[in-house]
Amino acid sequence: MQTYLTLTELRAKLGNRSRSAIYLDLAAGRLPQPVKLGGRLYWPEGDVDAHLRNLRAQVV
Repeated sequence: MQTYLTLTELRAKLGNRSRSAIYLDLAAGRLPQPVKLGGRLYWPEGDVDAHLRNLRAQVV
């Protein structure tokens, strides 16, 4: 079952990054694009985790 993160949950997962920093990361391709459900944005948690793992692997 897919778990979806709200913006608040995504901010917490990323170390309380600001909302504007998250949207800058989205525009730069550093975060996966959200899914719009019922007029709100959600991020699939599995996609976020995979994306962060890939970024860490590129740094090492």
